[in-house]
Amino acid sequence: MEMQTHALKPRLTFWQLWNMSFGFFGIQFGLALQNVNTSRIFATLGTSMDDLALVWLAAPVTGLLVQPVIGYLSDNTWHPRWGRRRPFFFLGAVLAATALFLMPNSVAVWMAVAMLWLMDASINISMEPFRAFVGDKLDTSQQTAGFAMQTFLIGCGAVIASLLPIVFTNYLGVSNVPVDGGVPDSVRYSFYVGGAAFLLAVTWTVFTSTELPPPDLDRFEAQRKHSRSFSVALREIMGGFAHMPKTMVQLAFVQFFSWIALFALWIYTGPGIADNVYNTTDPLSPGYQDAGNWVGVMFAVYNGMSALAAFVLPVLARRTSRKACHAVCLAIGGLSLASVFFIHDKHLLLIPMLGVGVAWASILTMPYAILVAALPPNRMGYYMGLFNFFIVIPQIVSGLVLGWFTKHMFGNHAVLTLVLGGVSMVIAAVLALFVTDRAERAAHR
Repeated sequence: MEMQTHALKPRLTFWQLWNMSFGFFGIQFGLALQNVNTSRIFATLGTSMDDLALVWLAAPVTGLLVQPVIGYLSDNTWHPRWGRRRPFFFLGAVLAATALFLMPNSVAVWMAVAMLWLMDASINISMEPFRAFVGDKLDTSQQTAGFAMQTFLIGCGAVIASLLPIVFTNYLGVSNVPVDGGVPDSVRYSFYVGGAAFLLAVTWTVFTSTELPPPDLDRFEAQRKHSRSFSVALREIMGGFAHMPKTMVQLAFVQFFSWIALFALWIYTGPGIADNVYNTTDPLSPGYQDAGNWVGVMFAVYNGMSALAAFVLPVLARRTSRKACHAVCLAIGGLSLASVFFIHDKHLLLIPMLGVGVAWASILTMPYAILVAALPPNRMGYYMGLFNFFIVIPQIVSGLVLGWFTKHMFGNHAVLTLVLGGVSMVIAAVLALFVTDRAERAAHR
């Protein structure tokens, strides 16, 4: 008998869905500030274009180590007051807030790499149990809505966080100029706000949401004692690869090409727009820093679009299928990302960001909604963590090869790397059509 069945789960109200997902609003402050500003921080501290992808490797390598371990530990945790996932939400939030305060105060590349490592590890400690949280608490009929709520709050948090540097610069009069090779004050203050928002939003979810206890506590405690052995834990963590559901394997290929595109977007939009629109490649020039602020606006647009699309995706999925919906969204995003190459007006760049936002909303919703129906409930956290290998691995591949492509194939024109990312996302769209969705298959029997 499995730990918990979907049929026993009560249907939650809108505000219960909101409370259990609100922590993602804060988590996205951390992720958005990281995605928008990390390349800018590294470049300001002296990282060359061809090394930019390599120094980003700290983030995905951390995820490779942290995600399945945190998933496994949260599956084997239960506290009468704190529950199963919420202890990890809170611990990760405290560590991430600390990293967000330290990152913009880096004075050398090695320090920024170390802070990126700490920040990404901490974000993963909070974030991965949130995915399992939906599977734990929601009936199958509400799971797509649960992931869509997460996507909406992710979009809202990312919009605000992405705009913070330009708000500090244009409306609060904070300096956007590097001083003595350091990070501009506009970026530094944005990270301070992000750290506070991360901690407060996650704390809201921790204290306003409850968790369902295991139906057989004696059996759960026996399994937990068995899992405390290091050798047993290691064997179970590594052994999961051999027992991945077919749907998970199929989605892995979709994720691989989707996240190559996203990693290209996050690393190379800043230098690409600086070169293609602002006609500069000097990280210490005013034009380069202005480009960094405008990239924040672009990322706010795509995240805002993802927040709006989150309400539409469940409707489209019901009328077609979840995999068809995902394929269409990825195709729109891929073509939009590639089109950035042809645009030399900064305001027109906001148009393709709408298409990228549609794809981002689907990436945050549909793979997880499809996957959760194929996973055993008592190992939800572990498999969600393992699934994120297929987010991390393409990022590592990107970190190793995108710099070479940018330098040797594209003549250090980073905007062409964005085109490559767009092509990769279109490939993901084709592969999405071949995914088996067990929940939809069962519904049509």
